[in-house]
Amino acid sequence: MREPSAMPDPAPASPRAHATLANVAERAGVSLKTASRAVNGERHVAEETRNRVMRAADDLGFQLNGLASLLKRGIRSDFVGLVTGDLANPFYSQLAKGVERELRTAGLTLVVSSSDESGARERALVDELVARQVRALLVVSTLESNASLAAAQQRGIPVVFVDRPPTDLAADSVVLDNRAGAAAAVRHLQRHGHSRIGFIGDFDRLPTHRQRLDGYLDAVEGAGGAGGRDGTETRMLVRENSHDAESARRAATELLGLEDPPTALFTSNNRVTIGALSALREAGLTTALVGFDDFDLADVLGVTVVAHDPVDMGVRAARLALDALAERGALHGGERPAERSGERPGERSAEGSTVRGGGTASLVLPTTLVPRGSGEVPPGTSWRR
Repeated sequence: MREPSAMPDPAPASPRAHATLANVAERAGVSLKTASRAVNGERHVAEETRNRVMRAADDLGFQLNGLASLLKRGIRSDFVGLVTGDLANPFYSQLAKGVERELRTAGLTLVVSSSDESGARERALVDELVARQVRALLVVSTLESNASLAAAQQRGIPVVFVDRPPTDLAADSVVLDNRAGAAAAVRHLQRHGHSRIGFIGDFDRLPTHRQRLDGYLDAVEGAGGAGGRDGTETRMLVRENSHDAESARRAATELLGLEDPPTALFTSNNRVTIGALSALREAGLTTALVGFDDFDLADVLGVTVVAHDPVDMGVRAARLALDALAERGALHGGERPAERSGERPGERSAEGSTVRGGGTASLVLPTTLVPRGSGEVPPGTSWRR
């Protein structure tokens, strides 16, 4: 613990004044090193001396910086770090809720930080969390390569990727079956008579976006419509890099303003869906729509969605982290998460499938299409409630 440049006389200090360890040492009549050992509960301190130091600390209102003490002694904290994307997206608050719920069962505390989809900020946050000796890291990465996180793994910190899979790094992950969910949404619209279906997606560098676009293209190609997978007509109906509601509104307005506009829209996440709904309202249109991700009031508005459970995703990601800690003998109580929940690694079930390879696990969670009206109408038919 850092000593101050000047040590005030502790005698007149009030019981609740801000006190330093040097103040405690002087009040107890011991060296600074002995005082440090006593308050940190280290061995080789006589009981009478320890009691005297603790009485002095109590008299002065001294509070030990527990984290700094742990770091100095190379001991892991009881914190687990979660680095998310843009916190403006409610998906991440639900994800964090699930992570926190599971970590609490192991006596660990969650620390959440947002990269705001900035690669530089993500790297800085990871470095800070590693420096603070977090037990594990859960990351929703915005980086195109995650090779830099190998340094955290080499320090014995388990790294779990959530929502977006790792690239250039072997690590556990929990992701959605994005491609299948997107294809199911587009095929649902096709079954209701739509062949010109517009796609509005997120940043094109994100794997979730690419997978959902691939699902869209799979369905278009399978139906043989709009010029096929790579046809000019198909690409005219695709808009990418719409990360927020406003950019999605502009993209939807552009699509709806085409000479031959789409009769339906597939929107690739909750905020994109909200932007598209704004565009439809401004244009006075009732173009059919299916959105990926459920969101508040979607049921009231009658919006058909590809749903999943972000809380459950968070729980499962936390379990992978706890499982890794248990394997290292770094989890208090030594109980494996899989044993607590009744699950077995690699087991395939209706709730998802786990693929193991190279010592890592990738849990792929399914999605569910929830029909509410906006995706169940033929071209030219209103779905507004």
